Amino acid sequence: MSVASPLPREGREAVRQAVRRHDENFPVAAVLLPAPLRQDMQAVYAFCRATDDLGDEDPAAGRDERLRRLDAWEEDLRRGFGGGWPRDPRLQALAVTAERRGLEAQPFLRLIEANRMDQRRSRWDTYEDLLRYCEHSATPVGRMVLGVLGYRDPWRAGMSDATCIGLQLANFWQDIRRDLEQRGRIYLPRADMERFGVHEEDLGRLAATPAVRALVEEQVARAREALLAGAPLAGLVGARAGLFLRMFTAGGLAVCDGIARQGYDTLARRPAPGRLGRARLAAGVLARMRQRP
Repeated sequence: MSVASPLPREGREAVRQAVRRHDENFPVAAVLLPAPLRQDMQAVYAFCRATDDLGDEDPAAGRDERLRRLDAWEEDLRRGFGGGWPRDPRLQALAVTAERRGLEAQPFLRLIEANRMDQRRSRWDTYEDLLRYCEHSATPVGRMVLGVLGYRDPWRAGMSDATCIGLQLANFWQDIRRDLEQRGRIYLPRADMERFGVHEEDLGRLAATPAVRALVEEQVARAREALLAGAPLAGLVGARAGLFLRMFTAGGLAVCDGIARQGYDTLARRPAPGRLGRARLAAGVLARMRQRP
């Protein structure tokens, strides 16, 4: 099927459902994007959510079954990028977006590989190891978004990578307890845990020890630094797309601020802005943009 043909209703509906199910992670500002651009962003988002779900969301599926499903998902993705027509309606929507925007398959393949890595590894030795993982789990998403917007230069790509790494790290430190209890994963680097005198059993407590708080404070500072390094990108992609990107950065910084307000204890409670908090974030971003000369 050519992009000149309309996307079948099943594909459009599958994308809409994916956005509705996970709307806490899809920026409120997306509604301000032009309709064709918003639809393509939603198609990318639906792919990302579906890929993560295959790797994480089915507790009944064992590792081998999850890997099998990821292999089948990749095969169907390659079908769309290879001139064929995918079987899954979400990938049909993505195939239309990819052809219309001239997207390459590589970032999508890297994200699938990140979910394979999640099946094989649950601990990270150093911060550098964690950053290499983020090159598969986080930065491909930014490259997808830039591709939809029509940008492929290394300058913008570097700022996008910084933003995505910052967002990924903020999410890790927000979800320390949940990742350990539900997925058996610890993203805090072993070398940093040893340096602060933190043991794995400390992460299973109902409240963080002073050592855990100090460790998380350092990790949050790294996330904030990355988010701020990538923030100028929003001024280099056009006004409405820039607002969309500013919402991502504002959301990540809000998570960092929320963790700080809790004294860097995310074991006792997970900081999350909620629907009202996200609306306030959007209002704040809009207000700051209006104040600029």
